[in-house]
Amino acid sequence: MTSLLDRVPVIPVAVVDEVDHAVPLARALVAGGLPVIELTLRTPVALEAIRRIAAEVPDLLLGAGTITTGEQARQAADAGAAFLVSPGSTSAVLDGMTETGLPFLPGVATVSEAMAALERGLTELKFFPAEAAGGAPFLRSLHGPLPQVRFCPTGGITRQTAASYLALPNVGCVGGSWLTPPDLLAAEDWGTVARLAAEAHRLPADLIAGS
Repeated sequence: MTSLLDRVPVIPVAVVDEVDHAVPLARALVAGGLPVIELTLRTPVALEAIRRIAAEVPDLLLGAGTITTGEQARQAADAGAAFLVSPGSTSAVLDGMTETGLPFLPGVATVSEAMAALERGLTELKFFPAEAAGGAPFLRSLHGPLPQVRFCPTGGITRQTAASYLALPNVGCVGGSWLTPPDLLAAEDWGTVARLAAEAHRLPADLIAGS
């Protein structure tokens, strides 16, 4: 199976407050050529939003983010999530995500946390909160001592800063909330979401052209 880090250059990270926005949002991302989402469990409607997307947008790779307990991991899997993402890596959360059998990206922010993940055989990690925890320079410094680890940095990354992460040898993709800002969802501006998704999908080509 293709690694989560190799499917798209940017994984859209979305907070859905209105459950009726879930399916149109997912379809807009697919239309923009970026058929993946990390839908965070930060709102009361998140699990229902996952259920609806799973049922109605089969072309989208559907992830559940902000997994902070083992129970949430199980609930997200039962709702139809295809992968899981956590902001941190406690033993309970790691055990819960592992038990689902789904691929997952556990969050780390320090060298020790990355090494602890390695001890469990985990080599694909979320780096969060990316900008606050040291950004691209920090990840660059990890490549020497931990060359076997690859990251999806998330947190504070913008369209303008994404390229600095994607240029790193130990970064497979980035997580970006700039594709699904609350104002666009509130306005139901799915056309702009699709355009932003298309721009994000072109990021690797833009990097090559600019090198």
